[in-house]
Amino acid sequence: MRRLLIVRHGQSSWNATRRLQGQADTPLSDFGRRQAQAMAPLIASLQPTMALCSDLTRTRETAALLGYPDATQDKRLREIDVGEWSGRPLAELVAEDAAAFRGWRAGTHTPPGGESWAAFRARAASAVTDLPQAETNDDRVLIVAHGGVIRALLDALIGIRPGSIVPVEPAGLTVLRLGAGNGAASAALEIYNRTADVPRLDPPD
Repeated sequence: MRRLLIVRHGQSSWNATRRLQGQADTPLSDFGRRQAQAMAPLIASLQPTMALCSDLTRTRETAALLGYPDATQDKRLREIDVGEWSGRPLAELVAEDAAAFRGWRAGTHTPPGGESWAAFRARAASAVTDLPQAETNDDRVLIVAHGGVIRALLDALIGIRPGSIVPVEPAGLTVLRLGAGNGAASAALEIYNRTADVPRLDPPD
C-alpha cells in the first residue's frame, strides 16, 4: 500500500498579499518559513520513504525546512499556469469578472494564456502514476507542491471536482491512500488540510 503525504508550500510573499501566483517563482515569507518548520515534526513522525517536490523556489524551501533538502524535483508538480492572471490580486480578478474567477476555481475557465484544468490534472497525476512500484507494504511518499496540485490529484485519483474543494492552508498536509498501480483504483482520502496550528478559514490560492 502507498500513501501520498502531500504538503502545500508555506505562505509565500504573494500569498501574504493575496496575489495569484501560478508558476511565478516566488519565495516563502518569514511566516511561511515558520509554518514549514512547525510542520516538520509531524512529517518526521510519518516517516516518508521518498520525497518529491515541485522545482519552484517556495516548494524547494518548504521541503528543506521539513527536513528534505534533497527531495527529487519534478516540474510536473508545478502549480497550474494562470497566464495573464499571474501576479494579480484575487480581489481585483473577482471584481473584474466574478464568473470567470469562479469558473477557474471550478476547472471550467482558463485564464488568457493559461493552462486548462484538464491538461494540468493530467500533468500532476502523471507525476504520481509514474512513481516506481512501492517496495514495502507501508510506502509513504512525501510530495511538497502547491494548492492546485492537491486539488488536481483529488480530482484525478478520487474524483472530487475542483469546484467542490476549498484551497488548502499553506503548509497544510493532505494524505491519500492508493491502491495497486498508483492509480485511482481503491484510492481514498485519509487526511485533508491538517495544519500544525489552528487552520484559517478562506486560505489564499
